[in-house]
Amino acid sequence: MKNRKIYTAVAAALTLSIGALTGCGAGETKAVEKTETQTAEKTETEVGTTASSDEVEKIYVAHTQTYVPYDFVNEKGESDGYEVQVLKAIDEALPQYEFEFVPTTDDDLLIGVESGKYNIGVKGAWFTEERASKFKFPENYIGASSIGIVYRTENADEITDFESFAEFSGKLVPIAPQNAQYAIVEKYNEAHPDNQVELEAADSFDVSDAYLWVLEGRYDAFFNIKTSFETNVVAEDGQYHQYADQLSYSVYQAIPTYPLFNLEDEELAAAYDKAFEQLKADGTIEELELQYFGEDLFQYIAE
Repeated sequence: MKNRKIYTAVAAALTLSIGALTGCGAGETKAVEKTETQTAEKTETEVGTTASSDEVEKIYVAHTQTYVPYDFVNEKGESDGYEVQVLKAIDEALPQYEFEFVPTTDDDLLIGVESGKYNIGVKGAWFTEERASKFKFPENYIGASSIGIVYRTENADEITDFESFAEFSGKLVPIAPQNAQYAIVEKYNEAHPDNQVELEAADSFDVSDAYLWVLEGRYDAFFNIKTSFETNVVAEDGQYHQYADQLSYSVYQAIPTYPLFNLEDEELAAAYDKAFEQLKADGTIEELELQYFGEDLFQYIAE
């Protein structure tokens, strides 16, 4: 689709020149030679420019397979999701590149992008200083992830947001320090020294029993991504759907999500930024947000 044929007029130009030489006198020979030289130089320059612009670089984009609606493989076996579709639109806007999408595991994505196996990886990734040392982050985030607290519905009159939860008890399910959520709660506590949340460090990244711990009263809230709550509790086939009427959710804020680039792909990241700004200006980004999330998540991002 992106390959274009290269046409050259070298042969035609030389043929005309030879014919001209045959009918020239001695005094005209130098003028013809000069014309030949100029034509050849111009043709060589044009061919070189066209060949350069026709070189399409293959870009490998890794994405997770089950993170609905961000990045997943749909029922047709196709790469799909909000972040995937944004990058497909980016691909269309950048004729010098051809994106190939590779569904893979979370670990392979991170290791693969860092090592150069993949150029880009998308997984609903948040910015962290540790990741910034391993990956190139573009200037423009690709999307957003709403995060908030899951709490017992019986406490819905007293817990309506993060601040009221801190006043209620602040007893939050522990979070692994390497989890970006830990830093968010730390930042909240720094800004609210008189209304703290109890921030404990968990041993593992995923706390599988968090919903049950909240229901049992062991803790009063679980800091959770909205899509995770919807998948596990709200959805009829969710693992904890039986507790849907006992658990409630309140959004705290939206965290920007970024595509992760290999550190060597600075030029690609810059091209992404330029194309993304165009897509945002023409309304494509908002259309994809509405299609996959039903709302504009960017409005919840704290600048």
